[in-house]
Amino acid sequence: MPAQPEADLTLGAAAAMDAATRERLEAAAFRKMIAHLRARTDVQNIDMMNLTGFCRNCLSRWYQEAAADAGIALETPAAREVIYGMPYADWQKANQTEATPAQKAAFAAGNPGH
Repeated sequence: MPAQPEADLTLGAAAAMDAATRERLEAAAFRKMIAHLRARTDVQNIDMMNLTGFCRNCLSRWYQEAAADAGIALETPAAREVIYGMPYADWQKANQTEATPAQKAAFAAGNPGH
């Protein structure tokens, strides 16, 4: 799967901000999103994929790609731990449920080749 392109966030009010301020705000928003997802263990990754086209694993892959772009080697398990707040296997044991046939069908229809 190709790397996810970055969004242009220099629009609207952000256009008047210096790059360092904008990056600080983006980082704060990212940390809040991760905290929210860690608290919402009831939301399954397959539900996120079916509704939004991305999940916690996608976020960890994007984090890993950003590390690589910065010259930092970050293995997949370490990137996932950043997002999940624990080893992925532990999160799966504690929170992941078996996907229903309907969830699996929606995923297959909405994410061919994924």
